[in-house]
Amino acid sequence: MSKTNLSSHSATELSELIRQGKLNRVDLTQELIDTVKSENPKLNAVTTLWPDRALKMAKDFYDTGQPFAGIPILLKGLGQSFKEAPDTASSKLLEDYKAPATNNFVHSFLHAGLIPAGETNAPEFGFKNVTDSKLYGDAHNPWNTDYQPGGSSGGSAAAVGAGWLPIAGGNDGGGSIRIPSSFSGTIGLKPTRGRVFAGPGEWRGWQGASINFAITRDMNDTARLLDAISTVQMAAPFQVPLPSESFTATLNSLPKTLTIAYSTESPVGTPVSDEAKQAVQDAVDFLSSEGYNMVAADAPIDGIGLMKSYYLMNAGETATMFANMHLNDQVIKKNVEPLSWALGYAGRSITAVQYSQALAFWDNISSDMDAFQQEFDLYLTPTTAHQAPRIDQPLVSAENLEKMKHIEDLNPEDQMQLIWDQWLPALTLSPFTQLANISGQPAISLPTYVGDNGLPLGIQFIARKGREDLLLQMGKFFEDEHKFKFLK
Repeated sequence: MSKTNLSSHSATELSELIRQGKLNRVDLTQELIDTVKSENPKLNAVTTLWPDRALKMAKDFYDTGQPFAGIPILLKGLGQSFKEAPDTASSKLLEDYKAPATNNFVHSFLHAGLIPAGETNAPEFGFKNVTDSKLYGDAHNPWNTDYQPGGSSGGSAAAVGAGWLPIAGGNDGGGSIRIPSSFSGTIGLKPTRGRVFAGPGEWRGWQGASINFAITRDMNDTARLLDAISTVQMAAPFQVPLPSESFTATLNSLPKTLTIAYSTESPVGTPVSDEAKQAVQDAVDFLSSEGYNMVAADAPIDGIGLMKSYYLMNAGETATMFANMHLNDQVIKKNVEPLSWALGYAGRSITAVQYSQALAFWDNISSDMDAFQQEFDLYLTPTTAHQAPRIDQPLVSAENLEKMKHIEDLNPEDQMQLIWDQWLPALTLSPFTQLANISGQPAISLPTYVGDNGLPLGIQFIARKGREDLLLQMGKFFEDEHKFKFLK
C-alpha cells in the first residue's frame, strides 16, 4: 500500500489537519482522484469518477464546523443517488440512467462535510455477497486480487481495505456492509433499522432489511459518522430514538461487566471453516481474559425459515421493482442477469398471504432476539463462515443457471425451491449476517483475524436495537488493544 494522506490518517484526523491549515481539502480530493486513476485497474473497485464536480465542491466548501471538514469519499453505486450521476444499480437495464435527485441519505453525507468523488462497484441490484456485475465486471480483493472483496458493497470495501480513503458509502440488506468488510479487512457497521435517513421515494428498503451506512477503517470515524447522520425522521416508516449521549462521547465507555453469547454454528446447518471458528475463539479468549462473561449459546431462531422468508421478500420486492419500471418482459429478461430475472418472475406468484406471513415471522424473530439480548448484552459470531472466494469460484451451478433463465417454465413452488438451491453455495459463505437485517438490530464486523493464507475474516457482534453504542465501544476496545488487522 502506497502511503498517502488518505491512507495514513482517519477522516477525523484529516479534518483536524485541514482546520489547522496543514492540509488543503482540494489537494486531498485530487489525491483520491489520482489514487483511483492509478490503482483502480487492479481492483475495479470504482465505476465512475467525478473529478470536476468533486474538486469544485472542495474549492467551494464552506466550513461551518461540520463533523468532517470536506473529506473526499466514494458513494456506493447502488442506493446512494447523487443528482445527475449514474444510478445504474450495476444493471445493463439501467445503464444510461442518471439520478434525477440526490436522496436523503446522500444529503446527510453532504451535511456531515463529506465530498463524493465517485461511486463504487456492486453486483446487480445488490443481490449477491460477491461483486461481479455483468455491467462493470468483477471487483478484486486488495489482499489478493485473485479473490473477491465480497458484496454487495464490494467496491467500497476494496477501496477502503486498500487504503485509498478512510470512508466509503455502503448499504446492508443481508450483510452487504459486513460481508465485504470480513473479506476485505475493514470495519463494517449496520445500524439499527430506522437510524439513518431514508427516502424520498424508497422508504422501506426491502421491508426494512436494508439500511445505508459506510465502510471504515477507524472506530472514531465510525462513531462520528453515525452521530452526524442519525435522525428521527417522522416521514419514515421505521424510527429509533436518538441516544441520550453522542456515540462519539461514549466511545471509550465500554462497561466492565458484560455477558456475551457466542456461537460458531451456522444457523442453516452449513459448514463453518476452521478460520471462522478460530477468529471467534481468539475473541472469546481475549474477552474472557479481560473479565467478560462469555457463554456459548445459539440465537433462538429457525435459521432455514428465516432465510426462506428472506428470499420470499427478495422475490416479491424484485417483482415490484420491475413492475414499477413499466417495461415488457422481453426487455427486462434481455438486460438483466439470470438471478434478477428469476427473482422477479418468481415474485409474481407470491400471494399476499405468503408475504404477510413472512413479515409476521420477521416480527416474531425481532421479539425473540430482543428477549435473547436482554439476557445477553452482545451476540458474537463469525461475520462470514469462510474467507473470500476466488474470483473464478462458481457460486451457481451450470444446471441452476440454465433453470433460472427459463424459470417461467416451473410452477411457483419449484420456482422458490430453485431460488433456494441457487443461493445455497453463496449462503454457505455467509449465513450469519441476515439475522440482524430481519430483526432490525445493529451489527458490526471487526477486522480481527488473518488466516495462514493471508486473507482476513471478520468477527460479528450483534446488539439490542438502539445499542450501537455497545458495538462501537467494543470495536474501540479491540482497536485500542491492537487487535485490528489491516492491509499493510
